Amino acid sequence: MQPAARPAAGQLTRILRDVGEGRARPSEELLPLVYEELLLIARQRLRDERVNHTLNATALVHEAYLRLAGNDAAAWDNRAHFFGAAARAMRQVLIDYARRRGRAKRGGERHQVPLSVVDLATEAPVEDVLALDGVVEKLALQDPRMADIVQLRFYAGLSVEETASALGLSERTVRREWSVARAWIMRELEG
Repeated sequence: MQPAARPAAGQLTRILRDVGEGRARPSEELLPLVYEELLLIARQRLRDERVNHTLNATALVHEAYLRLAGNDAAAWDNRAHFFGAAARAMRQVLIDYARRRGRAKRGGERHQVPLSVVDLATEAPVEDVLALDGVVEKLALQDPRMADIVQLRFYAGLSVEETASALGLSERTVRREWSVARAWIMRELEG
């Protein structure tokens, strides 16, 4: 089966607007347009997980989409905004999954393990995933815009250009803040 062609930006934006205003149903009009791209993001996210992960890309997309479609006030401005929200939903599904796994396997005890790089290794332990999530949450309290950049770049896999477009920033600002955020996260994880 050949993947669906990427929808025209205007078509997707119109449907996103219609969904936000209650004129369209997400499962009927939106999901067929975005499913393949969501699947690509999910596969990318799962590459950062351990090899024998029991959650597959399809299940991750469905779980994240249920969270997105369940938002009564879902109003996405454009493609980048929607896919950023989808990536955050996927991130939350993986974090919830890691927390459940950590509770089950380790009696709920967690400890912080420093990472040598911000990007998680392919077989990252539960503690590392949770530590990174905690640091990103801490960053969001100190600098919400920088945390948004981290979420869009790291979790959604958006390019500098797409992140800049989604946040209404210049590409230069995104590059600078992405660099600062990575350094800050490294310090926090090592400290």
